[in-house]
Parts: sequence; C-alpha cells; structure tokens
Amino acid sequence: MNKYSHIDLRVTSWEAASHFYESLLPELGFTQTYHSADWKVFAGEGVLPDVPYFAITEDPEHQPNGNLIGFWASGREEVDQIAELVTRSGGTINAGPQLFPISPTYYAVYFEDPCGNKYEMVHRLN
Repeated sequence: MNKYSHIDLRVTSWEAASHFYESLLPELGFTQTYHSADWKVFAGEGVLPDVPYFAITEDPEHQPNGNLIGFWASGREEVDQIAELVTRSGGTINAGPQLFPISPTYYAVYFEDPCGNKYEMVHRLN
C-alpha cells in the first residue's frame, strides 16, 4: 500500500500562483478540485480520502526554502513537456531538462512555482 496521502502547501499569493497550479497539477494527475475559501484542493482520480491530493493555501508570510517535491515521469518526453508547461504557466526553470550525474539515466527538470516552492520532474531507468 502506498502511504502517501497529501501535501499541504503554502503560497504567498494565490493570485500569483493560480495559473501555474491550475495548469501543472491536472497534467500530473490531480484532476479533481475541492476548493474552499481557504484551501484549493487538487486530487487524483477516485474518492477522497482514498486518493492523493495537493491542498494549497495562501500565506503572505510564507518563505520558500530548500524543500523539493519530486514527481516521476513516464519518459524523457514527459519531462520535456512539463518543462514547457512550467515556462508557459509562470514558473521558473532552475536546471534542465537534461541528464544529471545522479545516475546514467537520470533525466530531470528542476523548477519553481511563482512563489518560490521547488519541484523536480524526473525519469530514470535505474
């Protein structure tokens, strides 16, 4: 059983980050929304609470840090597609997409949302 449940994420401004997350998260399989005044929730297919989800809230005092959230890609093409989507939706590419010396097949892109939260999309064979 996969023990992953959810991520509670802070952004300094939902207005600044909304286009980014409304573009990115459905591409990563978080296609259902359960939004309230305080939380924007993007969930996987299925019924809560049995599916993984992202819960995003606005916190003007939030300070991004060195934490990073990583996602698996099905292939290098998906890494490239996510990199293009990040650029189009207001995110920032920090490195890649390219091979990294973590392993001979480690192909990834590192990026940030408009509020500075860090992510990685990776494909590797070993």
